[in-house]
Amino acid sequence: MFDRLREDIACILERDPAARTPFEVLTCYPGLHALLLHRWAHACWRGGFKWMGRMISHGTRWLTGIEIHPGAQIGRRVFIDHGMGVVIGEMAEIHDDCTIYQGVTLGGTALVKGAKRHPTLERGVIVGANACVLGGFTVGAGARIGSGAVLTKALPPGATAVGNPARILAAPDDLQREAVANKMGFSAYGVTQGDDPVAQAMKGLIDHASGHEHQIAMLWAAVEKLSQRAAAGDCVPSDAQTSEDFDAAALNQLVK
Repeated sequence: MFDRLREDIACILERDPAARTPFEVLTCYPGLHALLLHRWAHACWRGGFKWMGRMISHGTRWLTGIEIHPGAQIGRRVFIDHGMGVVIGEMAEIHDDCTIYQGVTLGGTALVKGAKRHPTLERGVIVGANACVLGGFTVGAGARIGSGAVLTKALPPGATAVGNPARILAAPDDLQREAVANKMGFSAYGVTQGDDPVAQAMKGLIDHASGHEHQIAMLWAAVEKLSQRAAAGDCVPSDAQTSEDFDAAALNQLVK
């Protein structure tokens, strides 16, 4: 028991730069208190003392603002930072080294008793503030869920999901896009890599805008050639671009 307590304190000191001493962590961190009391509640639950487990859980919620069902399974070195408003459902499983911030809900969408209704967080998952992870699926090891995200489907290991509904970020051209955005003096939503999916449409517009200067130069060149050849009755020069390739449907698809 004391070994796990020391382990919990050490992981908080490692992950929270605001933590100064072990004594401060032990006395002033509600996430730590909630986990300590949950172990008692979980032991009662597994031992058949369901009511006692629920009462300990209820008291913990009153003391810390963190509600953890006594049936939830929580591993080692889990850090609940700040913690106010965190709700963890009965069948949730949180593996070792996960980090959960305030306002997070690990909830269920099914109403069938006995079914796996709540999510499983594999090792090292980080869940940002006010995110909702809803359903009996698995979030892969090392995955990250952005603040305010609503995740309702499985997330592969190491992936990042943001937005409502949450989408997995895929950024093959992010570095080039950020260079263009910085040149324009704009970064969608004030962030760089790992934008909210709603900003994907803005990224598409940035990509399109990056070619405007070239297109304008081509248009001016075409106008000059047309002016020079108009008197001779020539047709439109073959190298003058007369159509656009702005794909509005692709941009709309990003925000569906």
